Amino acid sequence: MSKPKFQTEWEEIDEEYQQLQETHKIYRQKLEELTNLQTTCSSSISKQRKCLKDLRYSLTKCSQKCDEKELKLITDIKSQIKEKGNVFFDMEAYLPKRNGLYLNLVLGNVNVTLLSDQAKFAYKDEYEKFKLYMTIILLFGAITCLFVLNYRVTDEIFNFLLVWYYCTLTIRESVLMSNGSRIKGWWVSHHYVSTFLSGVMLTWPEGPMYQMFRSQFLAFSIYQSFVQFLQYYYQSGCLYRLRTLGERSQLDLTVEGFQSWMWRGLTFLLPFLFFGHFWQLYNSVTLFRLGRRQDCKEWQVFMLALTFLVLFLGNVLTTLKVVHQKVQKNQEKIPKND
Repeated sequence: MSKPKFQTEWEEIDEEYQQLQETHKIYRQKLEELTNLQTTCSSSISKQRKCLKDLRYSLTKCSQKCDEKELKLITDIKSQIKEKGNVFFDMEAYLPKRNGLYLNLVLGNVNVTLLSDQAKFAYKDEYEKFKLYMTIILLFGAITCLFVLNYRVTDEIFNFLLVWYYCTLTIRESVLMSNGSRIKGWWVSHHYVSTFLSGVMLTWPEGPMYQMFRSQFLAFSIYQSFVQFLQYYYQSGCLYRLRTLGERSQLDLTVEGFQSWMWRGLTFLLPFLFFGHFWQLYNSVTLFRLGRRQDCKEWQVFMLALTFLVLFLGNVLTTLKVVHQKVQKNQEKIPKND
């Protein structure tokens, strides 16, 4: 007598279930092995770092009283120590580690390390798309507030969107840095300062001082979004070419500024950037003048003036430093005539 159809189906499902249990058991074992390997690697890196730090200190002391041959050897060892530090950085990008202070405050001690190159690149790609879409939204938002809807509530929505955007960028960038992205220097701090500035704009109450600065700020926001769109379009193309040639990491990002790798083919962006930087200075001067008026009572005016000044100084000094370093490098490459 043949089995009923439902019994055959049940037996097939039960057999697959048993296989699933075995597969999951193997998965759990491999996961435990992976965790043990991660712990071992992290401990070894910490130990190596400590030993190399002690050795570097000893070499520095020795270099003060040694001959030329030993000095050359010490220099070579120091160079290799520096290279090992870079290797450790790349290794740690694939190992769980404690979050920095900012991520701990926002997310808690959650492991944000992505273990595969594919996952890291997918997250970085999603970050870039988020920046592009939000830049376009903010551009149209500023245009709408300036030319169509002259209402306080729409300004508040726009300013809140700016606060949310920059807060989100700082979190996403912190996650990318935990996964090996070499974002550093002023361009990291820039978004924290921008978050603070947007927050102060959000709290600025309606009044004569606000209305005097409103149009200038919205016009600046339009220009800034336009330049950021230009930067994304051209930087992403340049980064793609450099990654293909193996000159840049897969986790390198587009930034709201100028870096050394942008020199070739992207120098046309410099006038746009400098104009935006000096517009920040103009905003600062305008706000300082408003703050000196007798009818100005809002603390936001002076705070915004100071913040725009910080942004101007940070952006201009960093850009000039990059340009100066690149010009010096190019001059060193030019063969000197006897």
